[in-house]
Amino acid sequence: MKPVVVLVGRPNVGKSTLFNALTRSRDALVADVPGLTRDRLYGNGRVGDRPYLVVDTGGITDDRSVLGALMSAQVRQAIAEADVVVLLVDGRAGPNSADRAIADDIRRLGKTAVLAVNKTEGIDSALAVAEFHDLASGQPVAISASHGDGVEELMRRVLGPLARVDEEPAAGDVPRIAVVGRPNVGKSTLVNAMLGEERVVVFDEPGTTRDSIYIPLERADRNYVLIDTAGVRRRGRIDDAIEKFTVVKTLQAIEAANVVLLVLDARQEVSEQDVSLAGHILEEGRSLVLAVNKWDGLDDSRRDWIKRELERKLPFLTFCPLHFISALHGTGVGALFPAIDRAYASARCTLPTPRLNRILQKAVQVTAPPMVHGRRIKLKFAHQGGKNPPLLVIHGNQTDAVPGYYVRYLSNSFREAFGLEGTPVRIEFVQGLNPYQGRKNRLTPRQFEKRQRLRRIARKKYG
Repeated sequence: MKPVVVLVGRPNVGKSTLFNALTRSRDALVADVPGLTRDRLYGNGRVGDRPYLVVDTGGITDDRSVLGALMSAQVRQAIAEADVVVLLVDGRAGPNSADRAIADDIRRLGKTAVLAVNKTEGIDSALAVAEFHDLASGQPVAISASHGDGVEELMRRVLGPLARVDEEPAAGDVPRIAVVGRPNVGKSTLVNAMLGEERVVVFDEPGTTRDSIYIPLERADRNYVLIDTAGVRRRGRIDDAIEKFTVVKTLQAIEAANVVLLVLDARQEVSEQDVSLAGHILEEGRSLVLAVNKWDGLDDSRRDWIKRELERKLPFLTFCPLHFISALHGTGVGALFPAIDRAYASARCTLPTPRLNRILQKAVQVTAPPMVHGRRIKLKFAHQGGKNPPLLVIHGNQTDAVPGYYVRYLSNSFREAFGLEGTPVRIEFVQGLNPYQGRKNRLTPRQFEKRQRLRRIARKKYG
């Protein structure tokens, strides 16, 4: 197993900036606002001479609110999982009671800690660390996470005492599942139900999740990666600049996923935002599973109403499996994994060319393409051009005039014939080349043959 390095500290000392520096990514949101990180965020460390996992955590404060207590519990759970804890402090602000309280908590949990004094750019390193010696054993390391100064030295100190592990083999066939939806529909509750533990903060307030949280999961001897995302609201209702960044990261999570689990609220109507988000998922070519949450406690009339709403407002998702669940009670959650597996397999399947052409010929026989300028569109043959999602390339004549409804008809025909579930099927048309196009002085074969016949007749007649 890779060693786990956990970053802890009070708010706004630069933990997320250091996380991005160690993972050489921008996975953690960074802004000059205390308390931005609320959940644990995992990443593969890339600074240092060996592989490791690095964990970003929320800032520890004396906030006594329910949300503050949940965030502190998340940090304590992350520390319990750690092989080494990096206690990050602000070298410009100096030590305070909050830093000492966190250091005491780490000692009580019996964890090895390395003290990193951040924001020391332009300051003499010896002076910067002088005030912090009593917080942890060993020499503090002066760093600047935003500039990268001292970060490699920090990781030498962190990884040095740990047993060396070999690089793990490539993850291979691991489905990435993004859990998306509007705010407060129960995404984090569903992620926790799928994990079987309280991994992400759950609070009855829209917008609790701000980052996209990537969480490894093993179930039935198969590995997955769950991505808990921030709720996406209508653009006109997004005022906070930080929330705008979270929406961007949600859309990036959809792009990074293989399967998207779209969560809807059974106690609310299907909104324009739900429809728009579903359309974006399909445009990105991602497989899709629909989960209608908060199904428990609804009477039959309400359940019938929401089913009619789904049919009326999401008619383009008839190929996506639909599940009625209660994330809070775990009802129906177990059935999501087989649906996810089927959607993932459908997106990556290989479609044999001979069978593709038989299906194409049958579809054209049942419903022929329309006429264009008095000529019938001809679809000649098809082959697979890509996967995830399946891409089919169809060659023919006048293919640039194929209407949208006929493209959907072909997509549904291929999907039904191969039993594909939860994945869009993209079709790309290739126009047959006209060898005489742009060659005004060249004759067609029929014209050439007619000219040759007339010449033979003339030679016989006139010698």
